Amino acid sequence: MKQSSELHVPLETGAVTALVYAADGRAAATLVLAHGAGAGQRSAFMIAFAEGMAARGIDVITFDFEYIAAKRRIPDRGPVLEACYRAVIEAVRSSVASSRRFLFIGGKSMGGRIATQVAAADRDLPAAGLVLLGYPLHPPGRPSVLRSAHLPAVGRPMLFVQGSRDTFGTPPELSPVLAGLVPAPTLHVVAGGDHSLKVSRRDPAVQKAVYDEVQGTIVRWMQSVIELG
Repeated sequence: MKQSSELHVPLETGAVTALVYAADGRAAATLVLAHGAGAGQRSAFMIAFAEGMAARGIDVITFDFEYIAAKRRIPDRGPVLEACYRAVIEAVRSSVASSRRFLFIGGKSMGGRIATQVAAADRDLPAAGLVLLGYPLHPPGRPSVLRSAHLPAVGRPMLFVQGSRDTFGTPPELSPVLAGLVPAPTLHVVAGGDHSLKVSRRDPAVQKAVYDEVQGTIVRWMQSVIELG
């Protein structure tokens, strides 16, 4: 596996560092993948997915939101997170050649939600589609507090990868929300998976197989979007 390289991303209030995981061979596309609320881009989950998809021919870019870079625990407000994501997209478009052919955005949990908000707010954003890992449809135990009102405005292909035990929104809770979206999104269910797509068995080989299957699904879905586009 190739070593990731760093990409400097200037912001109005400073800068953050993104990591570029270059594809093995000529990249079919770029995927910008943002982290969840509790852990940054150097978490085991983010590294595993970035490396796994780079090995499958995708340039993957991860980054830390400003609060993580500043070693704060509480995420910034939505507009600050969105501004950071937009700045990363701009830097990636300037620096990563495959992103100028096909750019996908997304993330884990909160990172995916922010990606959808950025896409919903800008129909001209050059994003071919979105990859959402454990979409946080609602806070745990509060199913009436939905974070989905903006999703119809995204207007792009979306892949939702959701664990069947996700306390932030199970597939049956998510399905009615997705039913009315155009274009029709894809929902991939990880049987037994929690919010981080972890299954119940404490067997590293089993968990690796689950992640491998998800990564393959993501890449195949991206390729199908590219072919239709």
